[in-house]
Amino acid sequence: MIAQLAMATGFALILIGFYGALTNRNILRMIVAFSVANTGVHLVLVAVGYMNGRTAPILDSAVSATEAVTRIIDPVPQALVLTAIVIGMGVTALMLAFAYKLYEKKRSLDIGKFTELRW
Repeated sequence: MIAQLAMATGFALILIGFYGALTNRNILRMIVAFSVANTGVHLVLVAVGYMNGRTAPILDSAVSATEAVTRIIDPVPQALVLTAIVIGMGVTALMLAFAYKLYEKKRSLDIGKFTELRW
């Protein structure tokens, strides 16, 4: 139940983010929309890795190796999401730096003002 709710919320965030990125003409709003979509992807990845009734992947003396297979969840999706968060923050920072330079050049954040490379 929790995994389905998290997955539905994640897909909703992805759709909201893509809609915002495709319908806005302001570069900053597009960057925020991409960040919302990125958060949705993270939520879907965490929901995919969730297994009901299992515990955190921490081995100690109370859990034997044979019990661990049936009692803990796979830590790989969590590690992938942590890596994706760091990469997403770097990409967002790069997009914001590009937006700042574009604003310095044209004094506008409207995507329609940047027509030099049109066919």
